[in-house]
Amino acid sequence: MGTSLMGGKGAQWVRELNERHPWSHNDYFHSWILANLPDRRSLALDMGCGRGGLVRALAPHFDLVVGADADGEMRRIAEVTSAAVDNVSITDRQLDSWPDDSIDLVTMVAVLHHLDMDDALRHVGRILAPNGRLLVVGLAPPRSARDLLWDAASIVTNPLIGFLHRPWPSPVTAPPPPFPVKDPVLSFDEIGHIVDKWLPGAIMQHRIGFRHTIEWTKPELGR
Repeated sequence: MGTSLMGGKGAQWVRELNERHPWSHNDYFHSWILANLPDRRSLALDMGCGRGGLVRALAPHFDLVVGADADGEMRRIAEVTSAAVDNVSITDRQLDSWPDDSIDLVTMVAVLHHLDMDDALRHVGRILAPNGRLLVVGLAPPRSARDLLWDAASIVTNPLIGFLHRPWPSPVTAPPPPFPVKDPVLSFDEIGHIVDKWLPGAIMQHRIGFRHTIEWTKPELGR
């Protein structure tokens, strides 16, 4: 059960289709994030902001959006591409540096598996304001039968989504600078145990695109 359906010929087939009809599995979930914003929208923090696409998507909805990334090249690109957006700031500031109850939204897209998960979720619970929200798009290797079924669904839907986004094959162009990559280690169920420990009541769901989501709203004080 530990072998992904993405192995061997399946992986090559999906990779070739994606190259002809490319779409971003991470950017695809920006609309899910925008549909689940908190009511209070003073400050949003996008951890691992990469080139800043989500930061710019959040900017019209918040007073201030901060994109944080440990990679200097990603920060440079995010600063350049977000220069015209007045309420966006790019930094290398990490979760442990934010004060308690100070942030209305924390987002992480394909980032949580790069971090010490216990430490990251502990700090998220601390820095979010009451009724603030955490929205995560994550990755996990398939281990259970349910994981493998979702892998199969992703394999089937992957080219369909690519065709919908780009119905004509894309010309070969120079790829953008790559994101820092780290393979996920913890399974969906293992991540779920950590999430339950630090964020009781969080909703964690399998998704297409070989992703899962985590959604949590910090309770009001005294509840």
